[in-house]
Amino acid sequence: MPGMVLFGRRWAIASDDLVFPGLFELFLRVLWWIGILTLYLRHRAELSCAGGALLGAYLVVLIVLLAVIICTVSAIVYVSMKGTICNPGPRKSMSKLLYLRLALFVPEMVWASLGASWIVDSIQCDRIVVNGIIATVVVSWVIIISTVVTIVIVFDPLGGKMAPYSSAGPSPLDNHESSQFLSGLRTAATSVWETRIKLLCCCIGKDDHTRVAFSSTAELFSTYFSDTDLVPSDIAAGLTLLHQQQDNIRNTQEPQEVISHSPGSCQEADLDAELENCHHYMHFAAAAYGWPLYIYRNPFTGLCKIGGDCCRSRTTEYDLVGGDQLNCHFGSILQTTGLQYRDFIHISFHDKVYELPFIVALDHRKESVVVAVRGTMSLQDILTDLSAESEPLDLEWELQDCLAHKGISQAARYVYRRLVSDGILSQAFSIAPEYRLVIVGHSLGAGAAALLAIMLRHAHPHVRCYAFSPPRGLLSKSLYEYSKHFTVSLVLGKDVIPRLSVTNLEDLKKRILRVIAHCNKPKYKILLHGCWYELFGGNPDDLPTELDGGNHQDLTQPLLGELSLLTHRSPPYSFSSDSPLESPTKYPPLYPPGRIIHLEEEGTSGRFSCYTAQYTAKWSHESEFSKILIGPKMLTDHMPDILMRALDSVVSDRAVCISCPAPRGSNVDVV
Repeated sequence: MPGMVLFGRRWAIASDDLVFPGLFELFLRVLWWIGILTLYLRHRAELSCAGGALLGAYLVVLIVLLAVIICTVSAIVYVSMKGTICNPGPRKSMSKLLYLRLALFVPEMVWASLGASWIVDSIQCDRIVVNGIIATVVVSWVIIISTVVTIVIVFDPLGGKMAPYSSAGPSPLDNHESSQFLSGLRTAATSVWETRIKLLCCCIGKDDHTRVAFSSTAELFSTYFSDTDLVPSDIAAGLTLLHQQQDNIRNTQEPQEVISHSPGSCQEADLDAELENCHHYMHFAAAAYGWPLYIYRNPFTGLCKIGGDCCRSRTTEYDLVGGDQLNCHFGSILQTTGLQYRDFIHISFHDKVYELPFIVALDHRKESVVVAVRGTMSLQDILTDLSAESEPLDLEWELQDCLAHKGISQAARYVYRRLVSDGILSQAFSIAPEYRLVIVGHSLGAGAAALLAIMLRHAHPHVRCYAFSPPRGLLSKSLYEYSKHFTVSLVLGKDVIPRLSVTNLEDLKKRILRVIAHCNKPKYKILLHGCWYELFGGNPDDLPTELDGGNHQDLTQPLLGELSLLTHRSPPYSFSSDSPLESPTKYPPLYPPGRIIHLEEEGTSGRFSCYTAQYTAKWSHESEFSKILIGPKMLTDHMPDILMRALDSVVSDRAVCISCPAPRGSNVDVV
């Protein structure tokens, strides 16, 4: 539902968003009204004291005022329940009700102020009456202040510009008018988003890299949101519907006929070997997070194990290791990797925009020099993630179409300069010249590790990279194909990050618009049903849309309901490829690095089950991660501790069953 237009401007709230806030206020108001009425009826005989008449009048007027407010809020809730997200017609009286409700705040504020002043002059009255009236005055001001805070939250800085188009409905604009409007809107939106980001990240400094990241992030957000008229609750409802739709399609879809064959022993052995390598090197990727992740994984014993390293002075060891002030980080790194302090060449926890912490160590078990790059853990890292434009990757050899994610590319260049220019790799290989180079990382660190491996492959032809949960929007097609020779990515379940790219986000927006447009239930029912479904599961066939499960994929053009959710209705907008985020120059399609091992959960573990999830591993193609999947585990599957537990389970299960003969006739799909 497009945002409501009140006082000549658009607000970040829709007319069907007032059901739950209204019911909550109604609950409080009714309890409050009953309490005041009871107080007045039981103690009105005790209001014969000095000033008691004023207090009695205060209670009577407040009872009447609350009754009027309760009736008004009840009407707001009733009207807000009517219609659907894209059919606001039954709610056309909402603006008048809201004007009436806001007008009632004036006498309420006046009466709350008078009540406070009268209480001061009426201390000689019965204490129970005075305390009751004090409580009513406090509650009045709490509700008034809460309302003011809510108004500030739903205030849309761009509301004045969007109001004429929100209120005009889906009337078409000519190309020139539409382009001019969108251009001005995006410019204003970029400025607003940049101000918001600067306020949020006010403590991280203002160097050149930070200013560039602010600008890139603001432009991404403004471009993504400027061509739709959605409020936050619309997005929540859309995600809820998409989750049920995906489950419904998966349950009703007939098993795909796959030409499969028993995999060769070479390929199965390769999968087992790479899983074992991933299991080993994941500890280095986790160690790069330092003590926060270690304490999170070991909440009861972690602090005791590394506490001595937090306080102990190890000047000699720090001189050997190099890097920054380590404090508790060093103890957690030792505990996670199982190495000795002398095995570390360099540890850096220097953290700025486009500059990531990393570890360089000697792994004698695998005879490798390991470079582990830390993933997202600070506001600076988030800004690096969100600098999502593409930029050319400068390499020492010719390769067509060398494009990469700008923020991660800059971070990889920083680590490359430190490793090469500062002589860190030279120092490592002077100690162990026969070792090979292995680069690992998780999340943002995985993306930086993959790019770093590409940069270093010319000097180190045998380099290997293990990227755990890398972002999808990382490499151009040619670099993706090139990275398959030396990079292995590991993805767990429905993890959103390996499916996250600018083009996939644009696809998600289109799917949200489409499923909302075809929804035939009011928003409050969608959200209630969605909360129940996310918490306790249910039947995804009970999908509140007008379409059958198999027909959702057939919609390719926006209908009238979808057009009402756009800030314009102009020919340039199409559900094919004309979105600004699909610009082939700034936001081309990008891919994840290397060959991909996908750990899929067998069956379902339920929402509140003590059942331990079981996983199977298989080689997967990048196309399997071309859509964002919605579900309760889309975020938790990305956590490094969850990934480590899944790896432990898969590796141990395969080790137990490696000597078991496969059931006759069993086939494994090979991608």
